Amino acid sequence: MSTQVLPSKNAPLVSTKYRRIVTPIPAPESLPILEKLHRHEPLSMGGQPQVVWDRAEGIQIFDRFGNMWLDWSSGVLVANAGHAHPKITRAILDQVNHGLIHNYCFPSEIRAAAVEALARAAPEGLGKVFLLTTGAETCECAVKLARSWGKHTGGDRKIGIVTFQNAFHGRTLGAQMAGGIPALKQWIVNLDKDMVQVPFPDGFRCPNTNFDLFLASLAEQGVTPDRVAGVMSETYQGGNASFAPPEYMQKLRRWCDEHGVLLIFDEVQAGFGRTGTYWAFEHYGMKPDLICCGKGISSGLPISAVIGRPDVMDLYPPGAMTSTHTGNPVCAAAVLANLRVIREEGLVENAKRMGEIMLPELHRIAHRFPSRIGAVHGRGLVASLHIVKPGGIEPDAATAAAIVRRCVETGLMLFAPVGFAGASVKLAPPLTIGEEPLRDGLAALENALQEVLQ
Repeated sequence: MSTQVLPSKNAPLVSTKYRRIVTPIPAPESLPILEKLHRHEPLSMGGQPQVVWDRAEGIQIFDRFGNMWLDWSSGVLVANAGHAHPKITRAILDQVNHGLIHNYCFPSEIRAAAVEALARAAPEGLGKVFLLTTGAETCECAVKLARSWGKHTGGDRKIGIVTFQNAFHGRTLGAQMAGGIPALKQWIVNLDKDMVQVPFPDGFRCPNTNFDLFLASLAEQGVTPDRVAGVMSETYQGGNASFAPPEYMQKLRRWCDEHGVLLIFDEVQAGFGRTGTYWAFEHYGMKPDLICCGKGISSGLPISAVIGRPDVMDLYPPGAMTSTHTGNPVCAAAVLANLRVIREEGLVENAKRMGEIMLPELHRIAHRFPSRIGAVHGRGLVASLHIVKPGGIEPDAATAAAIVRRCVETGLMLFAPVGFAGASVKLAPPLTIGEEPLRDGLAALENALQEVLQ
């Protein structure tokens, strides 16, 4: 479905079944709100498209000024079941009306149901669940558990944490030290020498996808296997939607088993059907020891979880590993309803089907602009266009930002460019999207690329 740019002065600027833009962006009436945010929030909060969200339903976002966007952001990969799904909304309201909205770590029936449901969704052998609030917390917790396990099994020397270059695991201290983006660590100064990074074998920024590169990178940094407690990786690298080859990850699994190292997959973005499988690590034909998850776990409310082996999860005694808002009853109710919706409405299968339409179309579009789109990565309903400067692979953040801006101006909601050097245009519709709106979004994207790149 192509965008209709209507000539009448009083007509919408853009009008399709799924997108409607009737004002300039930002909407003039929204400027006082944007100014208030700018005045009272830190500068860092100002990086997203200048659209004041009023409400979001299903696959669409609305402001108060007559504009409607087709959402390809999922609120940064949160709204897997779509925005404000009626069954999830009802579960939240029922829990609020029930009268329990906070209970710290005191037992509750709703928390028991939520952890049981998450354990059942995990692979066999990963039967314990620790509920937290944010994805960064889960990565911090996984590092804590890995180091504790390493010391428990191999003594005080076995504390090394291996992660990957260009990885993002959150914005807290430990999560950013574990991450692989040097610019995000400059404020830390005193980096943990036992947290090291190796190249991520994405086949584009790192053309060498042989597992020998992992071994050589450790050796070059003087890291021996007996000193490694855990290896943590985003199942796909979030900003770039980049997967490793399955054989690489299978060899990594065997290496971890051989050396008593915990394998941790950060599924905060990837879990709950996003890639066309329930867990993204299913594409690798193996399983980790610990799973970090969040975002799509509730399709809206702030809750996250570490799921893992009981012998690892039970390292700490009662009261020694808790969180004030762990398993908040309202959030737990959202998790239960969200998991039910994902299962009953076949959202994992839908993500796979829609991905089989979206990814080939993105490759077709990329072939129109071979000197500006260096690669298309992704699976299911997550993808990334790697925008490069003409004639090479140097990232082009300014052009990526212009593409996002034009998409938003024509009714396709994206978030600001991410990934390597901030030059990847990330695409992540809710898993509820159908073929017609998916093709409408593809048309909007292709039009924006044509306007910006030609």
